Amino acid sequence: MKSREELFRCFPEGPDWDTDWEGVERHFCIQKFAEGMRGTPQDPVWHGEGDVWTHTKMVCEALSAMEAFRALPRRQRQELFLAALLHDAGKIRCTRVEDGRLRAPRHGVAGAHMARELLWRELGMAGTPELQNFRETVCTLIRYHMEPIHLGENEDRRKLIRIAAAGELAGDFQLSLLCLLSRADAVGRLAEDTAELAERAAFTEILAEELGCLEGPKAFSSPYAQRAYLKGKLAWPEGELYDDTWGEVVLMCGLPGTGKDTWIREHYPGLPVVSLDEIRREMKVSPAESQGQVAAEARERARAYLRARQPFVWNATSLTPELRRKNTELFESYKASVRIVFLETGWKEGLRRNRERGHADSSQTVPEGSIVRMLEKLTPPERQEAQQVEWRST
Repeated sequence: MKSREELFRCFPEGPDWDTDWEGVERHFCIQKFAEGMRGTPQDPVWHGEGDVWTHTKMVCEALSAMEAFRALPRRQRQELFLAALLHDAGKIRCTRVEDGRLRAPRHGVAGAHMARELLWRELGMAGTPELQNFRETVCTLIRYHMEPIHLGENEDRRKLIRIAAAGELAGDFQLSLLCLLSRADAVGRLAEDTAELAERAAFTEILAEELGCLEGPKAFSSPYAQRAYLKGKLAWPEGELYDDTWGEVVLMCGLPGTGKDTWIREHYPGLPVVSLDEIRREMKVSPAESQGQVAAEARERARAYLRARQPFVWNATSLTPELRRKNTELFESYKASVRIVFLETGWKEGLRRNRERGHADSSQTVPEGSIVRMLEKLTPPERQEAQQVEWRST
């Protein structure tokens, strides 16, 4: 808590709206990022100002000068400014030379992962709904910070509504904040196209307002219609579809030690469970070994329940969109509705629970280094991934 407040005190506040850059760069959480960004060059055509850290400071100064930023509640200013501070951190990992030009493909995605690990582990922003909301609002802003510029050019309404849906889970996130960040990113550079890109972001803001998703998620007639539209299977967001699902499969998601077994016992006591941990115990396979046979057996058990139209719980870490998609597509192919439940707890608490689980069966303790690597690749489920998505703190 103290470390967070020390950082936030460096952020701009009225009446002068100055940033304490010396304090920001000295903060232990930001220091390594600042050094990495300072050592990361950019294409001079798009970034005549030079390295990523110079650009970052220009973006932050542009943002803090905007009246729309100054009018926000303090918490949203903190979220937005922190996102601006880290929005290009992914370039540290992603920058490379392609065809003689410096490029950083997917740096928004990489930056969101880096920010999540920093906020979760170093700043303790996990384990309560409030901290989860703050952290994931920041990470969502970082992940999608380039999108308003592109969406303003190609008018991709479906993608805009899909991004806005993040606000159902990270309640502070709004497209209006994302467009502010994108405008600051556009003008916080030395390049010939700064005004043009800022106009694109402004157009996206207008488009989002017309679609009814600028200040919050788009309303749908039902979760089934929302899922269909976000998947591209319904032409218009106002449309309706007959829900032909027969029941619900619950897909659990979360790091080891977040209490998935306890959650299932308390919330789904009557449902059968396909548990990868249990299958590992049956097969005498440790978490450090190859999981191919375990996963194959789990999917066979799931198919048996699906054929019988029996609702059940899939209990696994399910940390990435790719892993979840593989399973949700299987479940939905049998006409099941899917609910994803993401659980999290504080970093130290999760490690403690993992150690305690090992007291009963040491083979099921996940090494701390493995949990660190899991956090590095964790992406909480997004709203479009299933008919129902929940984020919970335990």
